[in-house]
Amino acid sequence: MAEEKIFADGFIFKKDEQSPEFVIGKISVKVDEAISFLKQNASSGWVNLDVKLSQGGKYYMELDTWKPTKKKESVANSNEGDDDMPF
Repeated sequence: MAEEKIFADGFIFKKDEQSPEFVIGKISVKVDEAISFLKQNASSGWVNLDVKLSQGGKYYMELDTWKPTKKKESVANSNEGDDDMPF
């Protein structure tokens, strides 16, 4: 089952085709909504957002909820048992 999308309240991304090539787009921020959204979704002081393109052709910003998985063993322990090495 797919994870529910969390849209970034207070943030709007626009791409202006009339802009020079080096301008990717513009972000507008509605301060009150954005501050509330940021406070609710902060993790270690950060909020990561993805800029995506809807099926209707409009850009939107979505909360990136990806979290790294923790490694069970350290890299140093992964070489144990490699006694066949000539050095």
